[in-house]
Amino acid sequence: MRNLKLAIRTLSRAPFVTAIAAISLGLGIGANAAIYSIFHLMLRQELRVDEHDRLVNFAAPGPKPGGASFGPAGSCELVFSYPMFRDLQNSGQRVFLAIAAHRSTSANIAYEGRAVAERGIFVSGSYFPTLRVQPALGRLLTPSDDERAGAHPVVVLSHRFWERTLGSDPAVLNRTLMVNGKALTIVGVAAPNFEGTTIGDRPSFFIPLAMAGAVGVGLERRWEDRRAYWLYLFGRLAPGVTIEQARPAINAVYKPILNDVEAPLQRDMRDSVMKRFRAREIVLSDGRRGQTDADEARGPLSMLFAITGLVLLIACANIANLLLARATNRELEMAIRLSLGATRRQLMAQLLTESVLLAVVGGVVSLLFAIWTLKGVAALLPAELLARLDFTVSWPAVVFTGALSLATGIAFGLFPAVHSTRPDLVSAMRNNSGKLAGGKAARRFRTSLATAQIALAMALLMAAGLFLKSLWNVSRVNLGVRVDRMVTFRLTPENNGYDSVRVRNLFAQVEQELRAMPGAAGVTSAMVPLIAGSDWQTGITVEGYKGERPLSKYNGVGVNYFRTIGVDLLAGREFTDADDRGRPRVAIVNETFARRFNLGANPVGKRMAARTGGDRPDTVTLDMEIVGLVRDSKYSNVRDSVPAVFATPHRQERMGKMNFYVRTDGDPASIVRAIPAVIRRIDPMLPVERLRTMPEEIRENVFLDRMLSTTSTAFALLATLLASVGLYGVLAYSVAQRTREIGVRMALGAEARQVRLLVLRRVALMVLVGGVIGLGGAMALGRVARSMLFEMSGADPFVMIAASGLLALVALAAGYVPALRASRVDPMQALRYE
Repeated sequence: MRNLKLAIRTLSRAPFVTAIAAISLGLGIGANAAIYSIFHLMLRQELRVDEHDRLVNFAAPGPKPGGASFGPAGSCELVFSYPMFRDLQNSGQRVFLAIAAHRSTSANIAYEGRAVAERGIFVSGSYFPTLRVQPALGRLLTPSDDERAGAHPVVVLSHRFWERTLGSDPAVLNRTLMVNGKALTIVGVAAPNFEGTTIGDRPSFFIPLAMAGAVGVGLERRWEDRRAYWLYLFGRLAPGVTIEQARPAINAVYKPILNDVEAPLQRDMRDSVMKRFRAREIVLSDGRRGQTDADEARGPLSMLFAITGLVLLIACANIANLLLARATNRELEMAIRLSLGATRRQLMAQLLTESVLLAVVGGVVSLLFAIWTLKGVAALLPAELLARLDFTVSWPAVVFTGALSLATGIAFGLFPAVHSTRPDLVSAMRNNSGKLAGGKAARRFRTSLATAQIALAMALLMAAGLFLKSLWNVSRVNLGVRVDRMVTFRLTPENNGYDSVRVRNLFAQVEQELRAMPGAAGVTSAMVPLIAGSDWQTGITVEGYKGERPLSKYNGVGVNYFRTIGVDLLAGREFTDADDRGRPRVAIVNETFARRFNLGANPVGKRMAARTGGDRPDTVTLDMEIVGLVRDSKYSNVRDSVPAVFATPHRQERMGKMNFYVRTDGDPASIVRAIPAVIRRIDPMLPVERLRTMPEEIRENVFLDRMLSTTSTAFALLATLLASVGLYGVLAYSVAQRTREIGVRMALGAEARQVRLLVLRRVALMVLVGGVIGLGGAMALGRVARSMLFEMSGADPFVMIAASGLLALVALAAGYVPALRASRVDPMQALRYE
């Protein structure tokens, strides 16, 4: 406590220096705390349920013939069929207290005249009991709510949805919530801290799995099909049972079902595939984090974490230099205290207390910077992602900040504490404080720190330059479409119980109403949204093509689709109103499709067919005529190369949802404001989804590039600023220490220009050494980041030159002021210095 009081008094005597040090540390620690908050949320956050360490995830790697669909909870390796889930659940095994299943879904929800599109989860009756979640209101779902298909029309709300959308109304119990046109009774609200078992897929409601066929569009076809894989499974281990013990026990149940029941159901399967199918086993893994597919986020977040770590190192080097300089003025104090009987250990403890206290102040300041940083990162992310995740400084991030503050306090305070308490009492007292700290060891240490800062700043500038050039490359990609002055949105009437006839009539009415809007210059529609990350693929058979297993992307589009979105028609015609259901099937292909399947310069008139997985190519009827050829344009992502794509009239397909596009000659914002009212007039219970301009859609498609380039550039500039401050401090201190020497040089005839060059030569040497080291680090960062870059390698000459030039200019500016001050030294005053 005595050391703490003395440390507070010492730091308060130099408020300006303390404030600068605290802000520098706050910037470095705050950047790390912000990125750690996201890192922890995406990759390390555990479920907030009782005894979550007893939860185990199920997976079933291997062939899944028939059809597998996956969601945000993970890949196709993880999913099971509904009959297999029931077999495992009812097997009588003793290693799991319970086994639960779930699958996320999107739905149109209506409550008291309000319609919204929300995410939800179908869950087995064992879901909540397995997780041991408690209700905040009413009750949760139980096994009795999940006994017979379609017989349990109940729903549980998430606490977030109940609070934000329904105003925390306690009277919601036993009221009706319309989900996809099905009336469900609200029986409860989940606990506030429970938001499902998949990070990034925040549900608004929980529906019994037995209701999936009645509420989930298309799920009724998967209900009893053992060849339809779509459910995610997890379980709770029985007391005393480990994962290693549970694995053989659950496979003793699974393997007989797989081989005796499911293997005979497989049709036309090659012997090698059947062997792998029969060899499948259930793989168990730790379920503390739930089931989350966040592998794509790991690389970018790790990169940002590394960048902010380098920023913190630069900040620490600054503070170490500052403390070492302050030690100069305290060496006489240290020497006197040692001579009066204080031990070196006591003095080091005092100095480390001061540095740790400074770091703690910086840690408190860092929380503010962390909040600002998170807000900046959130501004770069898509609105849908922000709705699913809370970008706030979490308690784990606060703990991380505290630990980081303590570690940095010890790290940057250790050398100054050791150096300034050396027991050379006679030299310190004889020199009256100043020579000892200005000795060669301290001088070399300060120079090394400044050089290291330059090296780290160089590495960060290079990394930022690579991401900036990558973003520049992405922004210059030829999309093949005209996205300016175009608005898009999506409707999903099948979720409201519309049959195929009503769907077609609705879409026709919507297009008619949109064309009548003031300012609408063109209206069209598509089943697959344009450059929005969606991807539909099918096997095809093409006239004259003999290659193996041809695959193509495809889309169902409306009348004048390509003209409306700005894609040139090279041959043939566009779809017309005559290309309707019951008429001859037609298709339009892009240039890549024509090249890929050897259709020549004009494929119009050639025939093709789309086929399902069970169709053999030699038995498929070529029932589709190619009537048009269009120029290549981006399909799913800006970064991806243009794939082979064919389009069919969506009137000839089964329609359930549709993406609409409205081109305007005026302000797109006015169209955006008018569209919801148009849809409400047609059907007030039909929510408008993903309403935005096409430039906004494109920005969201490349949000990761924008986030990496913006954040890395901001952190690199911050690091360069900190490095320049450190370099300035070292040079200013060095000039002050060499005042007498400079005075002697000038008294002997040295000119001001020569004195300036003396200081600037040192700057040049530090920049040269630090720059070369930094280039090596930058090359390493570039190799790690290569997969995140677009159309460039990890080593770019232009970026290297630009980063080197910028760093040299900043260093020159930081060194010029001390050099100028040195050149203005009065020789007579300098000779009397000290």
